Amino acid sequence: MSARQLNRALLLEAPQETGDGAGGRHKAWVVLGTLWAEVRPGAGNQAAGEEVVMARTTCRIVVRGAPVGSDQRPKPGQRFREGTRLFSILAVFEADAEGRFLTCHAREEVAA
Repeated sequence: MSARQLNRALLLEAPQETGDGAGGRHKAWVVLGTLWAEVRPGAGNQAAGEEVVMARTTCRIVVRGAPVGSDQRPKPGQRFREGTRLFSILAVFEADAEGRFLTCHAREEVAA
């Protein structure tokens, strides 16, 4: 197994819904912390939306392990942010038997 290259600082963000005062809901993203990560690219494709074409790329993001329930442990439905780049977390699992690292399957979507 090759050594991990946790050389990119990613913000871990979680969605938070609040009332908008008119009976609706508003989703905001709250920063939970910064995690050092290794980002491995995967396959990409395009999907046509109503007004734009979205370029989608899957990737694997490896971070240090954290106990279940910790704010520093990514979960599906959260996302990573690197500047203007956003990576939606789809699944998370232990990358090794000792739980020292976690692998997050994520998708980056960019309007083309």
